[in-house]
Amino acid sequence: MSNPRIAAAFAKGKAFIPFVTCGDPTLETTKEIVHALSDAGASIIELGIPFSDPTAEGPVIQGANLRALSGGVDTDKIFAMAKELSAEIDTPLVFMTYGNVVYHYGIERFAKNAADAGICGLILPDVPYEEKEEFAPILASEGIDLISMVAPTSEDRIAMIAAEAQGFIYLVSSLGVTGTRSEITTDLGSIIEKIREVTDTPVAIGFGISNPEQAGKMAGLADGAIVGSAIVRIVEEHGEKAAPEVGAFAKSLVEAVRKA
Repeated sequence: MSNPRIAAAFAKGKAFIPFVTCGDPTLETTKEIVHALSDAGASIIELGIPFSDPTAEGPVIQGANLRALSGGVDTDKIFAMAKELSAEIDTPLVFMTYGNVVYHYGIERFAKNAADAGICGLILPDVPYEEKEEFAPILASEGIDLISMVAPTSEDRIAMIAAEAQGFIYLVSSLGVTGTRSEITTDLGSIIEKIREVTDTPVAIGFGISNPEQAGKMAGLADGAIVGSAIVRIVEEHGEKAAPEVGAFAKSLVEAVRKA
């Protein structure tokens, strides 16, 4: 059973899902950015909980993690911010972080506090399908979806991962770490076909989408597009004044995705 708010977000049409690193440069700025993303029409917003060794991330998001951590951000402060945001906006919020963060916090305590903060889903890029049972049932008991990732290298495991997926499937567009790419060359169509054979869980494509044209193209192939590094780069550039810039960029992405 998937979280109804995530299902409702995809039921409205093609989804635009932005990502922001919490606490870069401050949690107050993150709040402003999330409001701007919600106002721009984001379907679901991914909140990144910073981690000192984010293995799936490229230099842009790594830098944001380090800036946030050196500014004194921790998981409890992020829960408090998420709770405030959940009361202020209607856009569903999901966390993205690493298994270690959840494990050290305590999986049950994390799930309970995330639910209390209004979080609908959790993405753990370093937790493979084979290890998800350590997290998924506990999260599910609090109404939180553990969102599965499918990569071009998943091949024989695609159907297996997709069949049990909750919320939405995060389809990784290309090999390697996050970051903007000038073009995405993976044959995503055939991966989506394999997914569609076993589930009607929505598919959103992420990793490397950096402009409205790419976002529209990816949303045309799938049910939505995820944009992270391109947004985090704007935050890096504009710091505490980033929210209006992010909002304007998000509007252009929302328009492209909706036309797809």
